[in-house]
Amino acid sequence: MAKKSIDINKDVIEQCLNGDRQAQFRLYSLYADNMLNVAYRMTNSREEAEDILQESFIDAFTRLNTFRFEASFGSWLKRIVVNKTINRYRMKKLKLTFIESYDFMHLPDEDTGQDYPDNLTVDKVKNAMNTLPEGARIVFNLFLFEGYQHAQIAETLNISVSTSKTQFRYAKLKIREYLKEDIV
Repeated sequence: MAKKSIDINKDVIEQCLNGDRQAQFRLYSLYADNMLNVAYRMTNSREEAEDILQESFIDAFTRLNTFRFEASFGSWLKRIVVNKTINRYRMKKLKLTFIESYDFMHLPDEDTGQDYPDNLTVDKVKNAMNTLPEGARIVFNLFLFEGYQHAQIAETLNISVSTSKTQFRYAKLKIREYLKEDIV
């Protein structure tokens, strides 16, 4: 039997389960901004991210009775947002664009340990991420921000593990190059 964790929002969640609309609004208010950021990082579109956010909360409130407090509500909701985002790509039958024409044999395997300048900001990193092709951007986000392992990414996106690893290395390299150019 899985050990249940204590969720700091347990009272609000239980009120939601009893149909309390104000509690639903409180829960939405607590998580909406963070979940919008998750969807936006993956889609690079404010409108798409907002749609995904709304669909995710509708899903969450509809399935709230399945939430078992085995993880935090935020983790559970984030999983819904990530899955909705990936499913949106599938529903639109969009083929994720993965870089194939780049010389991957010369990508560094590890971080070179280079220091970044002091004036590096979150906005500069976001701008750099937005320059990535969608496939590399999604792999980068799933690995770095959502904590997926490459095997999970490969299964979720229907790609090979080596493609996931290569796309992640490519994304890191391109972001590093962008930041160096932007800061110089």
